[in-house]
Amino acid sequence: MPSFTGTNTYVATHELSIAVNAAIELQKPLLIKGEPGTGKTLLAFEIAQALGKTLYTWHVKSTTTAQQGLYEYDAVSRLRDSQLATGGSEEANRVTDLANYIRKGKIWDAFEADQQVVLLIDEIDKADIEFPNDLLQELDRMEFYCYELQRTISARHRPIVIITSNNEKELPDAFLRRCFFHFIRFPDRATMHRIVAVHYPKLSHELMLRSVSVFYSIRDIKALRKKPSTSELIDWIRLLLASGVTEEDLVDLDALNEMPPYMGALLKNEQDTNLMLALKHKGNRPY
Repeated sequence: MPSFTGTNTYVATHELSIAVNAAIELQKPLLIKGEPGTGKTLLAFEIAQALGKTLYTWHVKSTTTAQQGLYEYDAVSRLRDSQLATGGSEEANRVTDLANYIRKGKIWDAFEADQQVVLLIDEIDKADIEFPNDLLQELDRMEFYCYELQRTISARHRPIVIITSNNEKELPDAFLRRCFFHFIRFPDRATMHRIVAVHYPKLSHELMLRSVSVFYSIRDIKALRKKPSTSELIDWIRLLLASGVTEEDLVDLDALNEMPPYMGALLKNEQDTNLMLALKHKGNRPY
């Protein structure tokens, strides 16, 4: 199997590439953590693209249960159909087959695929604390039992499982033991230059250096409540390019002690915006 080293649109560090390939070799789920906006979710899409595999995505919410990833039995629809059914009718034939009322989840879909696929379980820490434990056996043995159909659903090909977490909740030790873990560190400036260049290959070198410098200087403000992310930097540069802002413009604004344009792309609450304004008014330039 070819190894993952990133794609033309995704810069993977050497450490991240090693983690992805190690998880694939060990046939264990890859648990990815890191700051929001560092490309955790996007990683699964890029792995699927790089390896030429189909991607199944299961986005977890606070109300999501582990059972939904396997299947759901629609008893209400079956009851309704049974009330409408008459002997020998199409409805009567449908009611007798429970498979008609089984709604397959993403894990079932991944297990039934004709070829190996990539399965993304996104933001697992959003769900109830018992959610990871409820998937232990299914992800370990790659099978589960459907009681309504009275049969075991086993994976035809073991999927490459990518699990992301924003660290909102601690995950159980028993679950962690079954995963290969990698924390995506926030990119250093050199790596960030590569990431920006992937998104904006025609961006001038001077504007790249200046915009990235402003970005990191803002992140370095200790009292900041929410540090801007990589994805927010990409959005900010897009706005700078769309409005024709140059590297000289950013330098001039700094000399005039004024805020750079489109700070709403980087600062996402009034406390951080007011902090930046206060630092500017005091002449204590954050960048």
